[in-house]
Order: sequence, then C-alpha cells, then structure tokens
Amino acid sequence: MDTINNLFSFPNPVNEFSARFVAGMVAILTIATILTENQFVAGFLLYGFLARVATGPTLSPIGLLATRVIVPALGNPTKLVAGPPKRFAQTVGLAFSATAFVMLMLDFVLVFQITLAILVVFALLESVAGFCAGCFVFSYLMKWKIIPQSVCESCVVGGNEQN
Repeated sequence: MDTINNLFSFPNPVNEFSARFVAGMVAILTIATILTENQFVAGFLLYGFLARVATGPTLSPIGLLATRVIVPALGNPTKLVAGPPKRFAQTVGLAFSATAFVMLMLDFVLVFQITLAILVVFALLESVAGFCAGCFVFSYLMKWKIIPQSVCESCVVGGNEQN
C-alpha cells in the first residue's frame, strides 16, 4: 500500500529548476500540438498533465526527463519551492489540455488552438520568467482561505512562505 501512496504523491518541496524545464518542454510540445493538430500529440500533452497532477514527475516522460536527465546534467542546481501551488498549476494545465483535446476531437479547431495558445503563454512565463500563474492564483486562494490551513502549512519551505 505504501508503494501506491508513494506513486500517487506530489513532491513537496519542488525543485524550481525542474519545474521551469518541464514548463519549457510543455511550451514546445503545446506549440507542436497547435501546428500539427495531431490527436496523438494532443493526447500525449493531456497525459503528461494528468501524470504530473497524479504523481509529480514519476509517470510523466517530460517530468522524468527534467528531473533525471536535464537538471542532473547541469550539476543539479536546486531552488526549492512549495509543491502544492505547483500541483495546482499542473491541474490548471490539465484543465486546459483536456479542454483542447475535446475541442480537437469535436473538430472545433479554432477553440482548440486558442485554448492551447493560452497554455503556451503561461508555460513560457513559467519557463522563461519564472512566473507561475497557477502559483499566483493559489496564493490568493490561500489568502481568501479557500485553500485549507493544512495545505497552507505545507507551503512553507525553508521558513518562508512560497507560492
């Protein structure tokens, strides 16, 4: 049972460097999805978000590439940030990629493209500028007490509240 619980857990804290590389790869994959309008590529994008929401990088090819190959190849730079806001951001990405996938299946190509274009913008903001829009929203949900106090307590990394 511990193996299952460990599999379906999200890391906390998260290495910001890994998260930014994941976001960069998501941006590239999302652009490829828009350009090709390929159902399998769109499905892979959707699967990646689902895997990262459910297990962090454990079952995500992009997550594994970032955490096991790219970051170690760069000497394992580390900047720890809270996991719950990153999981929330992945959940938002899951909602966008699922919506886009359904729109593609229904042949609403323009809606599919617009939905993924929005996802590209936010993935690039995370990757290039280090701004996590999902984390930003998460911080407001904490301030408005929509996020339970128990989750807020786990958002403290190194004595500082992270978002």
